[in-house]
Amino acid sequence: MGFLRSALSGLATPEKWVEDWIRGSSANSAGIRVDQDTALTYSPFFAGVRVLSEDVGALPLFLYERLAPRGKGRASGHPLYPLLHDQPNDMMSAAWLKETLTSHAITWGNGIAHVVSHQRTGVIEEIWPLRPDRVTIGVKRTGPGKFERRYRYDDDVNNIHTVLLPHEVLHVAGLGYDGISGYPIVDLAANAIGLGLATEHHGAKVFSNGAAPGGALSHPDRLSPEARRRMADDWENIHKGIDRAHRVAILEEGVTFQQVGVPNDSAQFLETRKLQVTEMARWLRLPPHKIGDLDRATFSNIEQQQLDYVTSALNIWLVRWEQAILTQLLLPDERARFFPEFLVDSLLRGDTAARYAAYAVGRQWGWLSANDVRERENMNPVEGGDAYLVPLNMVPAGRSADQAAARRARLLAGRHAVRASLTETWAPRIEESDQEVADLEAARVAALVDTHLTPARARNRSLAGFLTGLRALYADDGPISEKLAELWVPLFTVFAAAVAEEAADEVGHEDDVDLSVWARAYALSHAAYRVASSYGQLRGVVEATDGTPEDIAAAVVERFTQWQEERPARTARWESAQLPNAARRETWREAGVKKVQWVARGSHNCPYCQRLDGTVRAIETPFVAKGDEVDGAEEGEKLVAKRDTFHPPVHPGCVCEVQPVVE
Repeated sequence: MGFLRSALSGLATPEKWVEDWIRGSSANSAGIRVDQDTALTYSPFFAGVRVLSEDVGALPLFLYERLAPRGKGRASGHPLYPLLHDQPNDMMSAAWLKETLTSHAITWGNGIAHVVSHQRTGVIEEIWPLRPDRVTIGVKRTGPGKFERRYRYDDDVNNIHTVLLPHEVLHVAGLGYDGISGYPIVDLAANAIGLGLATEHHGAKVFSNGAAPGGALSHPDRLSPEARRRMADDWENIHKGIDRAHRVAILEEGVTFQQVGVPNDSAQFLETRKLQVTEMARWLRLPPHKIGDLDRATFSNIEQQQLDYVTSALNIWLVRWEQAILTQLLLPDERARFFPEFLVDSLLRGDTAARYAAYAVGRQWGWLSANDVRERENMNPVEGGDAYLVPLNMVPAGRSADQAAARRARLLAGRHAVRASLTETWAPRIEESDQEVADLEAARVAALVDTHLTPARARNRSLAGFLTGLRALYADDGPISEKLAELWVPLFTVFAAAVAEEAADEVGHEDDVDLSVWARAYALSHAAYRVASSYGQLRGVVEATDGTPEDIAAAVVERFTQWQEERPARTARWESAQLPNAARRETWREAGVKKVQWVARGSHNCPYCQRLDGTVRAIETPFVAKGDEVDGAEEGEKLVAKRDTFHPPVHPGCVCEVQPVVE
């Protein structure tokens, strides 16, 4: 009888089902049909669905296996792994499936997929999304106090009608009230979406029908119906439509025009549209900037809004996915061993500095180990990473200050021995590389001398030609610069890596410190200084020598002979002292060390080093600033710094060191 009453519904007093069929299942006060299809034509709602769906789809989803005693590894050998991470079926990527089901869950309340398993083994082979409008979710009693979901799928187009059991379905549901299905947001937000569509429809009609100027035409005489119709048609033909708006109107026979209607801004048209964007963000739990509303977004708060989005709006969808996979796709005895997890690190990188600063505090004061930090950063533990550190100036209760001082002295002595070993290893290699460059310089400059300054080349003798060749030889892209870069960049990079490992170990920093970029810049800057110095000295020799070209040639050859004999060893002493101190400082900066101390070694007769011995500076503050003066041993004797000095050496022959100050 109920169906009969519905079937006999009249046009004058239609039943509710007739109204729903005509207007859409989600009736709303704006009088606009709103359903899951039309809702997506409203740009703020579509933008919100798109943001959540695409972010879920873009994040990598891994199946992990728990390791003993702690940690996890990617379970790439499990049959589910390629379905979740790569391709769930022959027609879709994993990202596509996640996007689709998430968008269904948002709009319809339920994202449902058919899980295809091997008939004999039961191993899941494919996952196919189902149209949610064709699925009816119910519950069946299977025993005393036991219930199971049933999913009835009806596809009238292809004549497919079947009932799917729980193990044949992956069901990702949104917010719900009964534990069976989720709320369809489109139905709940029908009024808000309808109002938004109505304002868009109104705006479109204004531009398509607006006859500007528009309003009412008034004639002083009485017009026949035919005359009124002709006047209206002529007016619309001239002024109707956006392409004809604002044309000049010519009024004849005493006709006047009266403005009617309310302008869009007076009706708060734009304000309504803006408000509806915020309303959609509220329905979808999104920060407004995620769907294009930047009115309240600033550079100072947009990062925090992004973090809030990840930890609230997006996070709940990731949890729903993870728990749906865990409870519906993994067997009960697998759940203690395997688990799915999204990798969200890329969305949280904006706050990396704050996280690392917090880790540094916990690591320094001993309540976090390296493996504790690695676990929080989604990394596997490392051997020896479970140790908890304590600052050197702190000792366990009961240990005397003398014992602590003795322990510190032993540590410092051990460090010095390790550093000395590094110097002994790398100094000969630096000397060998510099000797190779000096030999190349000697050969190239000798060729220039032979070409431009010797009597045998009387016709070609030219001091200007010699200086031109010299300038090309020492140009930024010249052969000497290229040779230095070729030798020093790889050599200094490996040297710096060895120093970084030793320096990180000194302060208990477990993470790898990559100084390759820094080492390359260091090598190239020192190579550029070396090239400029060589060219400047040779120019100085030429300008300071009075006499014939033969005299200039002899002076140049003498300078090169001196360089070949002395400079490689001098360069090795300087670089084997400067590079380790500079690399240690860079490593300690990355490890979070705040202060460093100057320690005089091997320079007890140097008054400058003795005055700096024991000085403590913030790691970003130079020990000696450019232009500062350091008093010497004699009255009035001073060393003026030509550059900011953040670490030794402060002069040739200085072998002082910097030490970290751990507070």
